Amino acid sequence: MELDAVLLSRLQFAFTIAFHIIFPTFTIGLSAYIATLLVIWRRTGKERYRTLARFWTRIFAVSFAMGVVSGIVLSYQFGTNWSRFSVVVGNVVSPLIGYEVLTAFFLEATFLGIMLFGWKRVPPWLHVLSAILVAIGTCTSAFWIISANSWMQVPSGFTLRDGIAYPADWLKVVFSPTFPVRLIHMVTAAYLTTAFVVLAVGARFYLAGRYLDHARTMLKMGIAMAAVMAPLQLFIGDQHGLQVAAYQPAKLAAIEGHWEDDGPAPLVLFAVPNPAAERNDLEVSIPHGASVIVTHSLDGRFKGLKDFPPADRPSSIYPFFAFRIMVGIGFAMIGMGLWGAWLWWSRRLETATFFLRIASLSWPFGFIAILAGWTVAETGRQPWIATGILRTLDAASPIPAAAVATTLALFLVTYCVVFAAGLVYMNRLINRGPAGDDAPVEGVPNRPLTAAAGADVLGGGK
Repeated sequence: MELDAVLLSRLQFAFTIAFHIIFPTFTIGLSAYIATLLVIWRRTGKERYRTLARFWTRIFAVSFAMGVVSGIVLSYQFGTNWSRFSVVVGNVVSPLIGYEVLTAFFLEATFLGIMLFGWKRVPPWLHVLSAILVAIGTCTSAFWIISANSWMQVPSGFTLRDGIAYPADWLKVVFSPTFPVRLIHMVTAAYLTTAFVVLAVGARFYLAGRYLDHARTMLKMGIAMAAVMAPLQLFIGDQHGLQVAAYQPAKLAAIEGHWEDDGPAPLVLFAVPNPAAERNDLEVSIPHGASVIVTHSLDGRFKGLKDFPPADRPSSIYPFFAFRIMVGIGFAMIGMGLWGAWLWWSRRLETATFFLRIASLSWPFGFIAILAGWTVAETGRQPWIATGILRTLDAASPIPAAAVATTLALFLVTYCVVFAAGLVYMNRLINRGPAGDDAPVEGVPNRPLTAAAGADVLGGGK
């Protein structure tokens, strides 16, 4: 079988970005959580908030380092595998990435050292300020990355000369039509991801009878964030969907499994898209459902995939299934947040063993949803790498497929070894607990986080 260099380059970038994105996402939410803990500590004087902040800072440091390392690999691929992309849209995209380094990364690098090592070396107010500035830096990083990606999704503020894109209005470049909602959607997803990791860790410590005071704090803070942010994310997602309908109708048709605009569109709950026959097999749908969601009208209509030339259609499979995974997890998050809030309000949270066991297993929710969401975003804009400007097929470097296959294999091996080691190390840090040792807390003997108690926060063993 002949290897396809473009397909292999896409697989390589997809593999590396899938590893990369989970770490910046986690650090965006975790830095905000650490800053919140330190602010509460300064306002209340309660030491457990400082202890928790120090505990999560260790996890943050490992995650931040892994995010930086994996991000460097992505930037190299622009030059090695996607050189035509750099030529055509580099005048627009490269400055946006550069602004991220000049603003967010410099800010993070300046104050990260104080945040990590200043616990007893600087005044408390400076240490708290450094944590706040690091949290601002991570959000600033998201600002520029989402800006660049949003411009590639819906380009604006540029001129095209001899097939090369040049910026004409930087405000329109930075604030492309879908950017504001996409940024809010992404940052909210990051906060939710962290909330469920915190909730899971708190639940597992509580089930194991360890660090109960700290576990209660993590439980309640995780539930509070989930109960507020998860329903809010549903509204934000709806607004994002309206923008997709307005600016990326082909992507919307693929997401909805909508082939033909022949009347009000049903909401396809499940199906197997059949691109060869241009239909859905095994479809289970709700009449008029998609019309209500997409157009907010019972009889609303929107374009189907058949309204676009086959060469301009995204895959009818990947966005379809990835979107349903994302939405399914989103509803599970809403359910968990409201369930936990109800137990908290009724003062049964600490005795609700069934809820705690489910919560202890909920840590992957956010990561899976983010990977699914990015799959929707990136596969849904195909066959364009920059919509209307450059097709993915035309963006690849003229390099042998064997060379791409070799580097892809090396990435697979290296990432599996390095990142597995990082996850195991983070798991050990979590198992050590907020105090970093096995000292009894509140008179309750500590027990190891056994499998029955939901010991393995990251699934890596004892």
